[in-house]
Amino acid sequence: MITLTAIRSTDQPLLTGLCQLLSDAVHGGASLGFLAPLSPEDARQYWEHVYLSLDDGLYLWVAKEQDKVVGSVQLSICTKQNGSHRAEIQKLFVLSEHRGQGVSSLLMKAAESFAHQLGRSLLVLDTEAGSLAETIYRHLGWQRVGEIPDYAASPDGTLRPTVYYYKFSTAHD
Repeated sequence: MITLTAIRSTDQPLLTGLCQLLSDAVHGGASLGFLAPLSPEDARQYWEHVYLSLDDGLYLWVAKEQDKVVGSVQLSICTKQNGSHRAEIQKLFVLSEHRGQGVSSLLMKAAESFAHQLGRSLLVLDTEAGSLAETIYRHLGWQRVGEIPDYAASPDGTLRPTVYYYKFSTAHD
């Protein structure tokens, strides 16, 4: 059974699992801002930075099966006065052996519902064009807005296009 936890402060016991999750995603080809091979030190530094940002408008959900971290997603709240109605979904990823089991949908629904509770009516995200993530986002009702060619390098260093999506937030049952 998959359980979701909202993380609001440093959680050292989760750190190893989160590092393994990030490494699995990057080495599996996910464009998350890292090049392969991802060192354990870089993964740890990334998650420590995320933990420090949890007091500054960033929210993190972790999916676990028993004690194993199998997925995560982040929600970044816009802190600008003219953006107080929006938030950005960031870094959705699921452990490779748990893909196709609805973990992404659970994580996204949790983040979307929380954004709605915070009064954030507009959500945005970006992902690599042509990625599996695009299929997930479209399935969840996200609207594709545009594409920028050669925006970011995939883990193997190849420049790839990035696509942007938006969704108006609604409460989830």
